[in-house]
Amino acid sequence: MQLDNASVAQLREWESQLTEQYQAILAKKLNLDLTRGKPSAEQLNLSDAMDGLLQGNYIAADGTDTRNYGGLDGLPEAKQLGANIMDVDAANVLVGGNSSLTLMFQVMLTAHQFGLKDAASAWKHEGEVKFLCPVPGYDRHYTVCEQLGIKMINVPMTSTGPDMDLVESLVKADKSIKGMWCVPKYSNPTGVVYSDETVERIAKLGQIASANFRVFWDNAYSVHDLAPNAPKLASIQDATRRNGTEDSVIQFASTSKITHAGSGVAFVSASAANLAGFKKFLNSCTIGPDKVNQIRHTRFLPTKDALMAHMGKHAALLNPRFEAVLTALSNAFDGTDLGAWEKPVGGYFVSFDTRKGCAKETVRLAAEAGVKLTPAGATYPYGKDPEDRNIRIAPSVPTVPEVVGAMEVFVTCVKLASVKQQLASMG
Repeated sequence: MQLDNASVAQLREWESQLTEQYQAILAKKLNLDLTRGKPSAEQLNLSDAMDGLLQGNYIAADGTDTRNYGGLDGLPEAKQLGANIMDVDAANVLVGGNSSLTLMFQVMLTAHQFGLKDAASAWKHEGEVKFLCPVPGYDRHYTVCEQLGIKMINVPMTSTGPDMDLVESLVKADKSIKGMWCVPKYSNPTGVVYSDETVERIAKLGQIASANFRVFWDNAYSVHDLAPNAPKLASIQDATRRNGTEDSVIQFASTSKITHAGSGVAFVSASAANLAGFKKFLNSCTIGPDKVNQIRHTRFLPTKDALMAHMGKHAALLNPRFEAVLTALSNAFDGTDLGAWEKPVGGYFVSFDTRKGCAKETVRLAAEAGVKLTPAGATYPYGKDPEDRNIRIAPSVPTVPEVVGAMEVFVTCVKLASVKQQLASMG
């Protein structure tokens, strides 16, 4: 299909054919969910061996009794696990509870209300606070900003990461910009891996930004490769050290999509100064994290090699699901003007851009046909996609046959929404 070159008669013929196909889909009364990037039950089963792993031995390598209070930083071996995941020094890692999102919220709350450096450095003293948000991006990042009243500014994503020319010009011109969200490897939802140049330029932002500027580097998919020769992400830690900007970047990760999603371990990696400011906040609200869970994880994943072998098992389960999505999109839309998409080799999502103004209608049609998709607009701040184009597809939970079936529905809905929109535009 090439809608821009089609006559009204041709469009009406396509509309009739697609409506017939859609009615046949409705009769199937499907109930499929492609909304959120959760591990499947098969993936969760990969970590069931953690249950009972301790066999009554709760003593950590340094002699800590993990059943007791304390240990705000986390166990040394848990810090090393975080270092293995994020490719950082263990000395710069703090180990939290089960959610990296919680750590992100807590760090941002600290920076905004109390200051990571000292009380005078709190963002709240500087009037309106703004954050740069590469789009499309992760909706829960935006929720954190909204909760704290931080204004969000869209920055387009490119095939190499955020549009850094725009980022640098905005940061230079507006001192109320206090940070930027980043998902640097297999970005949610596009699957883009930031280029070495992009990583280097982000590391240099601390040289041109206002005081107390922080990049929130959410490396959620750092070890979530689907291909054996997956692209490598340059070290932001090394880049900030080269440029004297260590305080400007705070990294986050977790085992949520590595072991059991609801009972994992989360990590933050930062400079000594940032960690000191954050720990001052933590001291006021916790006696310490769940160290029993930390030691379970470190015994289950004791080395980097063990971690990567485990992730290979995840890839074996996820690959067929992603192949089903990408094959369906390629078969339906290659050579057409109906949409565009990335072809990720890791992470949890496939990002699809419809024709302008067709995303919401596509999602609505799919929902009526029994296929739930992430709401159109969710990948933009305030839920507002200015062109109504982006749809995030999350294929991890359904079975492969279910993904195939869901994509048949998705393809039909994209085509039908696009044809209807084109006919409407032609009067």
